[in-house]
Amino acid sequence: MYHYTCLNPISQIGLDRFSGVYVQTDQVKLADAVLVRSAAMHDMELPENVLAVARAGAGVNNIPLEKYASQGVVVFNTPGANANGVKELVLAGMFLAARDVIGGIEWVKETAGKESIAKLTEKEKKRFAGSELSGKKLGIIGLGAIGVLVANAASHLGMDVYGYDPYISVDAAWNLSRSIRHINDVNQIYKECDYITIHIPLNDGTRHTIGPDQIALMKPTAVLLNLARDLLVDEKSVMDALDAGKIARYVSDFPNDLTAGHDKVILTPHLGASTSESEDNCAKMAVSELRDYLENGNISNSVNYPACSMGKCTSAARIAILHRNVKKMISRFTDILSDTNIANMTNASRGEYAYTLIDLETPVSGEALESLRKADGVIRVRLVTGV
Repeated sequence: MYHYTCLNPISQIGLDRFSGVYVQTDQVKLADAVLVRSAAMHDMELPENVLAVARAGAGVNNIPLEKYASQGVVVFNTPGANANGVKELVLAGMFLAARDVIGGIEWVKETAGKESIAKLTEKEKKRFAGSELSGKKLGIIGLGAIGVLVANAASHLGMDVYGYDPYISVDAAWNLSRSIRHINDVNQIYKECDYITIHIPLNDGTRHTIGPDQIALMKPTAVLLNLARDLLVDEKSVMDALDAGKIARYVSDFPNDLTAGHDKVILTPHLGASTSESEDNCAKMAVSELRDYLENGNISNSVNYPACSMGKCTSAARIAILHRNVKKMISRFTDILSDTNIANMTNASRGEYAYTLIDLETPVSGEALESLRKADGVIRVRLVTGV
């Protein structure tokens, strides 16, 4: 029997993927796993029984990854599950920036009730004229799940699309339309593109990826879109550039006191993944990740431990070991299990941490498990029992 808790409301369609051996609890102290969306966890002390945290979404800045890694808590996210919802909002942002649809709608509201509104419409509509997206250059920084969808959709709209991602995955490259220009110098995007959108993770290395130096390269007619994370862009520099007429528009999904109310800024209240489909997809993916880890010991889409899998657990015993990425760990494990036949084994590392799965042909003794737990560098040892 496994117990899980939800720190935020999680789509029932996702929770329904838990089998009958899973029980929901409202007490973290009883949980084997935690599901979360936006709840802040940095000040949360997890009890030792918690084995994993699954974020129903892509961003994990609300979770202390290093702290939980050192405690042997695997943190999952759901990359790509909300990609289509974000893609559609990016396209909407470009349309709204290209044509003053918002201004036009507001004018109609203000003019409602006047006898001459039809006649006034023909006179005033030129105030809200804009331009078409077809034929314009779009630069995309980051060609992950969202970036690829945006690139392909924009290409179908007739835009000339430039993509920059020095770490593009094989899957992303295969899914990218042939018409997309994959460039090696990101400055080409800043200099040449009419629309620029950023889709990369936020971390210490990507904070303020777009700052004053990058903005200085942009056209005065450029539109900058940020529906990824607010801190990827130095917004003070953006506001200064807008006031000085050095760029034309800023579209963001992250309102704050600096950007809200500016007449050249289009803001939405963090709606990127706020679709029923996105929430369902994220919940389903998060539950699947938790189940595979709890039942089989497999790790996929973790943000603090390496991907590692040996399929469904069918052996007499499977041991999952979370440990430091140091030399001679595997030999220590095999020495401790020397009296047991090892059927299969795999190991993967990520930075300071590593993960080892071992399938045995015969059950493992309690003494061997305790010896593994006491080995230098070992963080957590778990006997995977399946369901």
